[in-house]
Parts: sequence; structure tokens; C-alpha cells
Amino acid sequence: MSSRRSSEQLKAEAARLGFSACGIAEARPVDQPTADYYRQWIAEGGHADMNYLANNVDKRLDPTLLLPGAHSIVVVALNYAPARRLPVGEYQIADYALGQDYHEVIKKRLRQLKPDGLICVDTVPILERYWAVQAGLGFIGRNHQLIIPHAGSLFFLGAIVTEAAFNHYDQPLTFDDGHHPCGSCHRCIDACPTGALKMRDVCAQPILNSQFTIHNSQFSTLNSQNCLSYQSIENRGPIAPQLADKLSPYIYGCDRCQKACPFNNHAIPTDIPEFQPSEDLMKMTREQWQTLTPDDYRRLFRGSAVKRAKYEGLVRNIQAVSNT
Repeated sequence: MSSRRSSEQLKAEAARLGFSACGIAEARPVDQPTADYYRQWIAEGGHADMNYLANNVDKRLDPTLLLPGAHSIVVVALNYAPARRLPVGEYQIADYALGQDYHEVIKKRLRQLKPDGLICVDTVPILERYWAVQAGLGFIGRNHQLIIPHAGSLFFLGAIVTEAAFNHYDQPLTFDDGHHPCGSCHRCIDACPTGALKMRDVCAQPILNSQFTIHNSQFSTLNSQNCLSYQSIENRGPIAPQLADKLSPYIYGCDRCQKACPFNNHAIPTDIPEFQPSEDLMKMTREQWQTLTPDDYRRLFRGSAVKRAKYEGLVRNIQAVSNT
């Protein structure tokens, strides 16, 4: 193995490139409780029909299978907390999709960051949030999002699986009182209008290792089938009436669990140009959305993550919201 690289220099370069946080974990299989939970979640259908989550499970649970010879996983976070949202009273789009497609924005910066390796931004089977925890960036909240202390959860994650070794590796955060940072708070669960998030009674009990590294089924559960983000983005079929009735005012995604989270009171609006909404998008009215044409769609969402839902899916969502 070649000489170890400086983790301090890598993190300084990450900061120079505009990343909000950067951590480094040793590449190894995920811990057994996480592997067991993930396999059980898939077996129970918690992923709905997002079949890609059930593919390549072995690689998802062991990043060294993604890149033989991997020594390290570099994890970065990039702030997308919006400086502006669509006007109150108009249809809404999830904060993460107000600007340009984050996949390309993060990949471009990761290519500049180095070290060379496998760049992972959603399209590679890896548990990004798990590795963000292992790299010391934050902890998994009751809403199943990565939460960065004193900053919140409005961050994109990216990773590089690399053969490079470093002189220092980060560790999961620990908390002196041995309790999960969410404590007895369940505002995200209360804010979920469809029951996609559910509480478990033991989540406020002391946890001996104080690391809180996994999506623990004893902490909270997530059923994707009932999640409005899944329904309005990933689902290609009709939306069940009892779920469609809960979409409004969102026509793409749903931020209710994140907006309810007290940790996001500390969010600082991003100044990244690519994540700012266009003036054309900001000017859209309900009436204009209801008559959205394919040309309008292409003009508004060129280079946007909203294209994940396709024109037909977005129109389906608009019609569902218009009928409530």
C-alpha cells in the first residue's frame, strides 16, 4: 500500500470546493444490525416498487465489492437549504428540486476533489447515510434523514469509494448522555399526513454505544408506499385517492417531515448558484400549472431533478392537487 494521504488536506480542499462537510471512513462491510435491518426492510416491501433498492444488496452492504482494493470512503455534504421558496398559496416543489439537478453539481465537484475512485451520488448501490454517520458528519434522525448537528438535514450527500488510505479516519458522533439527539421529539412523525413514518416506543431509551449509526426498526419505521415523495416522484402509476388527497400543496416531493424538524431551525440558506430557483419557476401560478404543456415542462425543468417524474407524472400530480 502506498503512503497515506493527509485527511486534513483533503478536507481543506473539500471546503474550498464549497462542500459543507467532509469526513472519511474506512471501507468495510456495514455492521450486522444495519445489514439485518436493510434485508428485513426489503423483504417486508418497505421499498415499494423501487426495485433498484433490492438489486445488488451484497454490494450495497459491502462497498469493497464495488471497488476491490478499496481502503476508504470519503463522504461530503452540500447544503441546499433554499434562500427562496415558491410563493405561499401557490403549488410547491420539494426544496431539493428547486434548482439544478444535484447529481451533476455534486459529481462535478467530486471529480475536482480527488482522490480517484468510484463516485457515488445516488446512482451507485451504497448506503450514503450510513457512511455519512460512519464518517462523523451527523446522525440518523427519526425522519430517517441524516442530521448534521447545528445545521439540520437539508444537505445532499455524495461519496468516493477509493483505494487511497488516509492518516486519520473519522468516527461516528457520540453523545454524552447516551440518548438519541431526537430525544422524545416526534414532530416529523406528527407532520407526516399519510403515516409513512411511524414511532417505536423504545426510541428514547439509552443506547449503550451512543453512536446511533443505523436506521433502527426500534427507533422509527418508514413505509415508502405511503410516502408522498415516493408517490409523486418514483411511482409511475396512479396515486391512490387516499394518498392523492394529502399531496396539496406539493406537486413534486414532500418536505413536511423536514420542515417540522427543530434541527432545521439552524439551516443557513445556500449560496450555491446552481441551487437557486429560476425566475420563470418562481412566477408560476396555479392556473399556469394546470395548463402546463410539454414545452413549458422542458423550459422550466431543463437540467432539473424534477425530470425524474417525467411530464406525465408531474401532470398527474397537478391534477391530483387541483381536485382537492
